[in-house]
Amino acid sequence: MNLVIVESPAKAGTIKKYLGSGFEVLASYGHVRDLIPKEGAVDPNNHFAMKYQVIERNERHVQEIAKLLKRSDALYLATDPDREGEAISWHLTELLREKGKLKNKPVYRVVFNEITKKAVQEAIANPRELAQELVDAQQARRALDYLVGFNLSPLLWKKIRRGLSAGRVQSPALRMIVERELEIEAFKAREYWSIEADTSKDQHPFSAKLTHLQGDKLSQFSITDETSAKAAEATLLAAGTDGLQVVKVEKKQRRRNPAPPFTTSTLQQEASRKLGFTTQRTMRTAQQLYEGVDVGNGTVGLITYMRTDSVNLADEALDEFREFIAERYGKDQIPDAPRHFKTKAKNAQEAHEAIRPTSVLRLPTEIKDHLSKDQARLYELIWKRAVACQMIHATIHTVAADLQCGEGNMFRANGSTIAKPGFIAVYMEGKDDAAKGDGDEKMLPPLQEGETVALKAIRPEQHFTEPPPRFTEASLVKTLEEYGIGRPSTYASIISTLQDREYVTLEKKRFQPTDVGRVVNKFLTDHFTQYVDYDFTAKLEDELDAVSRGEEAWVPLLERFWTPFKERIDYTQENVKRSDVTHEALDEKCPKCGDQLSIRLGRHGRFIGCNNYPKCDYTRDLNADKSEQDEPQVVEGRSCPECGSPLVIKRGRYGKFIGCSGYPNCRHIEPLEKPQDTGVSCPKCGNGTLLKRKSKRGKIFYSCSTYPDCDYAVWNEPVNGPCPRCGWPVLTIKTTKRKGTERVCPQKECSFTEPYEAEPSDKQ
Repeated sequence: MNLVIVESPAKAGTIKKYLGSGFEVLASYGHVRDLIPKEGAVDPNNHFAMKYQVIERNERHVQEIAKLLKRSDALYLATDPDREGEAISWHLTELLREKGKLKNKPVYRVVFNEITKKAVQEAIANPRELAQELVDAQQARRALDYLVGFNLSPLLWKKIRRGLSAGRVQSPALRMIVERELEIEAFKAREYWSIEADTSKDQHPFSAKLTHLQGDKLSQFSITDETSAKAAEATLLAAGTDGLQVVKVEKKQRRRNPAPPFTTSTLQQEASRKLGFTTQRTMRTAQQLYEGVDVGNGTVGLITYMRTDSVNLADEALDEFREFIAERYGKDQIPDAPRHFKTKAKNAQEAHEAIRPTSVLRLPTEIKDHLSKDQARLYELIWKRAVACQMIHATIHTVAADLQCGEGNMFRANGSTIAKPGFIAVYMEGKDDAAKGDGDEKMLPPLQEGETVALKAIRPEQHFTEPPPRFTEASLVKTLEEYGIGRPSTYASIISTLQDREYVTLEKKRFQPTDVGRVVNKFLTDHFTQYVDYDFTAKLEDELDAVSRGEEAWVPLLERFWTPFKERIDYTQENVKRSDVTHEALDEKCPKCGDQLSIRLGRHGRFIGCNNYPKCDYTRDLNADKSEQDEPQVVEGRSCPECGSPLVIKRGRYGKFIGCSGYPNCRHIEPLEKPQDTGVSCPKCGNGTLLKRKSKRGKIFYSCSTYPDCDYAVWNEPVNGPCPRCGWPVLTIKTTKRKGTERVCPQKECSFTEPYEAEPSDKQ
């Protein structure tokens, strides 16, 4: 009897079925041991010796493996085919060796890129030894992350506030988000105008853009105000009374080639753009597809391994794709030879294939009913991308026509048509932050040089330059990959860590740094510049890759990093004051006492305060206009219901509110924003409806409109019930990281919950 170890219990049953009665398959449930969670886990003074302990939640799984190994003839380690998988196998063998369970028992390492019967059986038949260089690379990465985290985090507690932490890879990612926000804040919009002509031929309307005016070629900022635009409009209308003359027609044919099959990074990007998935949701769903789903005739892995940088496809898969495309779409839809792609990513790990369906014959439409909604949508995306990459290019006809409007005035009209769709018939890649008008131009009517078309109108249009867009998950992943920061398998954890630490928030699917995130980033960029430098971080990834290839030893790598890093920690500890970090000087005097003002970090975020505190208590909101702060704004047409004095808009520690100008003699206050009515009847009194309100600290809650007569309130968004279990007339929507979004009963004695998900917009 042979014992096979995999990482996930979901895989165990499928692999056991493929291997038969001579094999027993158990799961390690991920990593079996990790560094001890305290100082001294990595000892720089002892060649970076690392102290490990068994992960408590997996201890019983290790014991079960050790117990079954007693009556096994051989141990096959079939953990995932990457550094982490190699490290899990190594840690497990180290634990079993310490327990004396490996005496006279052969240990084999087996890897497979897909969970199919053929792949698993071939891997078992062709085992190898553990790759120590991959283990060393993983240990080096873990040691680096520990050394950075355990030394920088206490420094952040001392210099900023308790509870903060910093990471080796997360910190450069935070820097990207903060720097983009600073660009946006520093951006000054510039006005410019474009001028288009509306024209038509044979009842086919089209438009053309002005490129030359009175002999001068126009640039973006040639026309920058309405007066100039109106003058140009008048000139063109006068010159175009007889229409526009077609002086040149250019016809071209261009090819558009399909995108490569998915890597981890490109899958995360496309799933974000087209399906609205977070990186974590993408990886969780891809893991399920890889580990196996019962599609009616048994459980089978539907896609190849989802952590890969490779864009290569196995020859066997290429043959299957080409045969399928020829049969389904026609022989004219496959190129003469299979397409091969070359990766553009820095530090690419190309040990595996690209992400593809394990069999192209499992059509998304045919297995859809056996998959969850997320699984079906992601599988279809992977299937379409893989099929399209082996199809012929798309052929596009483009037309550009120059139309003269009197002497020296020229318009250009562009158009295109898809002559042969090729791969576009199956799949079209999405874009990040596509500008309005991007993509193929509209069609033009047939135009001949020398002919005249009617001028219908001249349209001047005002525009303003726009700041660079904030990062989405897709564009952040793309930028991290371009810089070579982190590994594709870590992007999801980088993003979730930044959000968990409350360094960034996701607003309308765009990342914005919080006040704490800004201060942490400023501290790191000012005092640990090298360690948040993009090139330094990428170079470190290169060195870790060199370790994984056996080209470099891991201990010297750690020594080169640790010595200057520890010196910088010690220097900052002694020479940087807390006020240097949390205060940012302003070139402005306090209107109350004349001392200097600075931007400071408080419990509720950044604000402007006097350096003479506590003697002077002057403060104002960071984003408030100075005059607005000094002179409260009067609420027009309203007076205090208690004393009749004018009401004014004031600013307190929790933001703006309406208060009586007669303060402190009259203390009447009310919220600035009117509560929103949810339309859900109050379940307690039945007389009012539940209103969406804000607490003093800005937290959203929902309470009865008849308050104080009825004091019913809930934190989560209410929806009309009734609860199927207890009959309570109102349910609430609750979102947690572990369970996602659910409808739950707000009654403490009732435990009713059910999954709930608003339909995401399908951009595909």
